[in-house]
Amino acid sequence: MTTNPVIKLENLTKHYGDIIGIQDLTLEVPEGEIFGLLGPNGAGKTTTIRLILDFIRPTSGKATIFGLSPRSDGTDIRRRVGYLPGDFVTYDHMTGATVTEYFTNLRGSHPSKLNALCERYQLDLSRKIVQLSKGNKQKIGLVQAFMNDPDLLILDEPTAGLDPLLQHEFQQMIHEEKEQGKTIFMSSHLMSEVEATCDRVGIIREGELVTIDTVSRLTELSLWTAKITFTHPVPPDTFNNLPGITITDQTDDRTFNLSISGEGSMDAVIKTAANHKVETFESQHASLEDAFLKYYSTD
Repeated sequence: MTTNPVIKLENLTKHYGDIIGIQDLTLEVPEGEIFGLLGPNGAGKTTTIRLILDFIRPTSGKATIFGLSPRSDGTDIRRRVGYLPGDFVTYDHMTGATVTEYFTNLRGSHPSKLNALCERYQLDLSRKIVQLSKGNKQKIGLVQAFMNDPDLLILDEPTAGLDPLLQHEFQQMIHEEKEQGKTIFMSSHLMSEVEATCDRVGIIREGELVTIDTVSRLTELSLWTAKITFTHPVPPDTFNNLPGITITDQTDDRTFNLSISGEGSMDAVIKTAANHKVETFESQHASLEDAFLKYYSTD
């Protein structure tokens, strides 16, 4: 971790009366990283972002951006930040051109980047906001976040309302920003999006950060699944004594569906299966979604 992270949160806490928004959230995001905050609606993702940008004030703890205080240095910070809220809205009577002009007056823009973004998202700025679909409104939100070529992008559910092709376009754009040394902090409940874009992920549950790690590490720590079909019936307890191996479904006395986690190993499964004649063997590694669900398990 760098000594001067772009985002640094220290025991950040926000209570709404008796309701916990987030509790003792501590993390650092270094320059050039794509960091994803993952959790369902109501877990505390948006609260965290609003605290980072000083839209709301913490109950305790603190946040620094570029080593600056969001409270006392908010103007300097916002000049270097592109922000897309999870509920991006603007006046219905405005056109897309009026919206981008407004944000240009607030924090500047790069005309060439603005034009490239509009072309990339096939966005017609002459239309009024009231005439646009949810997806096209989201495109305007993305354009205004990126158009001033910010050092830090803070994106709350950035692809909400976008079709799969535009979601893929967004993912490409995020990687291009990273190649230019930009830092991205994004929240999402879309596992595939986070898995495709982020270097590290924090999983937040009921306001508390339950884990933080690289995407690859999180999936490595999750389970494998295997489906084995034998040519002849085998004893139902064939895999019972293997540590970390669970029979999730046994279709008949020839087909076993297994999960391998913790101290379990695929090697042990293969060697045990090899004691019998195997007809088919299928295995699959867990996705980030599997890792996420493990942390949200009520077991």
